[in-house]
Amino acid sequence: MRFLNRTDERKRLARALKAEGGALAVVYGRRRCGKSTLIQTAVGGRDVYYLADQKEPALQIKDLAVEIDRLVPGFSSAIYPTWDSLLRSLDQQLDRRISLCLDEFPYLVQHAPELPSQLQKYLDLPGEKKLNIVLCGSSQRMMHGLVLDQAAPLYGRAVEILKIQPLRAGWIRPGLGLAGVEAVEAFSVWGGVPRYWELASQFGSLEEGIRELILDRNGVLHEEPLRLLMDDMRSAVQPYSLLSVIGQGCHRMSEIAGRLGKPATGIMRPLSQLVDLGYVRREIPFGEDSKTSKRSLYKIDDPFLAFYFRFLQPNKSQLEVRAAAAVMAEVLRQLPLHVSLIWEELARSSVPSCRIGGHEWGAARRWWGAGRDGAPLELDVVAESRDGEVVLIGEAKWSAADIQASKVRDRLLSLAKNLPFVRGREVVPVLWAKRGRKAQDVCVLTPEAVLGCLQ
Repeated sequence: MRFLNRTDERKRLARALKAEGGALAVVYGRRRCGKSTLIQTAVGGRDVYYLADQKEPALQIKDLAVEIDRLVPGFSSAIYPTWDSLLRSLDQQLDRRISLCLDEFPYLVQHAPELPSQLQKYLDLPGEKKLNIVLCGSSQRMMHGLVLDQAAPLYGRAVEILKIQPLRAGWIRPGLGLAGVEAVEAFSVWGGVPRYWELASQFGSLEEGIRELILDRNGVLHEEPLRLLMDDMRSAVQPYSLLSVIGQGCHRMSEIAGRLGKPATGIMRPLSQLVDLGYVRREIPFGEDSKTSKRSLYKIDDPFLAFYFRFLQPNKSQLEVRAAAAVMAEVLRQLPLHVSLIWEELARSSVPSCRIGGHEWGAARRWWGAGRDGAPLELDVVAESRDGEVVLIGEAKWSAADIQASKVRDRLLSLAKNLPFVRGREVVPVLWAKRGRKAQDVCVLTPEAVLGCLQ
C-alpha cells in the first residue's frame, strides 16, 4: 500500500534535518501508524537508520557501528565502550552532515538509561555538529518522559516534535480503494491505522479480514490491544479491564467502577491515561464546560479497539475452543449497529470541516438532557456556527433503506423549539445517512461527502 498523507509531517521533518549545526527531531505515537516509514521517506541513502531491539547495549552499539560502515568504511573495527564514544567518533570521521535515526529509542534507554544524558552532552557541544539525530518510539509514555518532561535531559533540545496520529477516516478510500459505504464499514473495524489497512488489503472482503486477522487465534491482530497497552502502561491489567467494561456498555464512572468492584477514585488515573493515549474519550453534553460538567460518559474512541472489545474480548473462550464460525455469525449480525455508532462519530467529526448551510462550524457534540418542558431529549449532533448566531442539529442514520429527509427535517425543527440552548437562534437541520433522499431546507450528507471532508 502506498504511503498516504503525512504531507505536513514530512515537510516539518525535512525542514528540521536541514537546520544549521545539527538538530534533534523526535517522532512518536501509536504503533503501526507509519512513524518508521515517515522517517525513511525523509532521510536518504547517505544517512543512517537503525532499528533498535531488546539486546544488551554493547551489542546494540556494535550493530549500529556495522550499519555506519556503509558511510564510514571500517568504522565498526573499533570498540566503542559507550554511546558517547560512538557519537563523538562518528562526528569526527564524517566529512559532511548526516542524519542518525534511532528507531524504537525506548528499547535503547531501557538497557542504557544514561543514553539521553549522553545525547544531551553531544548536542550541547560547542561548534557545528555533523549529526542530525532523529529519535523515534512507539511508547508514548516513555517518549514523553524522555523528551517532554521538564526534568528530562533532552527537554528543550528538540527542534521538532511530531506526534503521529492515526489517519483521518477519509484516507481509507484511496488506501483500500473502496466506495463510500464500504469505506465507512471498513473504518469501523480497522480505524485509522495504516498497517491495519495494509493487512486488510490482502483479503477479498471485510468478513474474511475480520476472521483471519482478528478472530483467528493466530491472527496478526488477535492480541493487538494487549501489545498497545504494554507499550505505554506498567501493567496492562487495569487498562485492559477498563476497555473491556466500557466496550460492553458501561459508560458512566459509577457503572465502570461498580463493574470492576473498585471506588471511582481507584480508576481515575488509568482512565485518564487511556484518554491521553486516544483510546478512550470523555463525552459531555453540548454546551457544558468540560472542567465542571458532572454528566460525563466514557466511550472507546478508537474504532478498532471498540470493535475488539465489543466482539472478540467477550468471546475469547469460544475462540479458544475453535468456535470461530459462531462468533463470526454474531459479528455479522451485530456489525450494522457497531458501524452506526462509528458513523455517528464520523458525522460529528465532519462538522468543522464541512461548510453546511453556508456556515462554518465549531466542534460538534452529542446532547442529552431535559427539554424546556422537562421531557428527556437526545440529539446525535449539535454544533454552533463560529459567529455564534446559528445552531446546527442533526441525526445520523445507518439504514439500508432510504431515509426520508423531509421527515427528519420536520422532527428536528419540532425538537428545536424545546431545546434550552437554541434561544431563538436560527436552526440548521442536517441528516447524515447511509442512503437518503434530498429534500428542501435540509442538508443530507452521505458517506462520500463525509469522507471527503475527513482528509
